[in-house]
This record gives sequence, C-alpha cells and structure tokens, in this order.
Amino acid sequence: MEERRFTEEELQQYNGKEGKRAFVAYDGKVYDVSNSFLWQNGRHQAMHTAGADLTTSLNQAPHSANLLEEFPIVGMLVED
Repeated sequence: MEERRFTEEELQQYNGKEGKRAFVAYDGKVYDVSNSFLWQNGRHQAMHTAGADLTTSLNQAPHSANLLEEFPIVGMLVED
C-alpha cells in the first residue's frame, strides 16, 4: 500500500472541525490525532490547531514530540 502524500493545503482540510478528522504534521510525517480527547474540535491546549505542520511550534510545548508516536501515521507532508 502506497503512503498518502499531503500538501500543506490538503492538510489544512483535516482541521478537526465539523466532524472532520484531525491531522497534524511533524518532521514530514502526518499523524491522525482525531481520537485524542486532547485534540477536541481540532485544538490542543489553545496553542496548536489541527490541519497544520507543528514541526516548529512543538518546540514551545511542555512535552516532547515523542508523544506523537502514539498516533497512527496516515501519510507524509510534501511541498506543493
């Protein structure tokens, strides 16, 4: 099975709002965080939003990016 590729524009559609899945990207990988209670309505701790590349902003989080490993990888983030 071939891995799905997301552009930033496509990733933005998965913002966790109005019943949509909540996807976030980090270091080129796209994770599905939809089932996490911490990502309700596509927001996490009023700091991060779903449908975005969190590679730079996770440096501000009180936890490491390793927590994303708990979520399924649904694809890769590619340049437009």
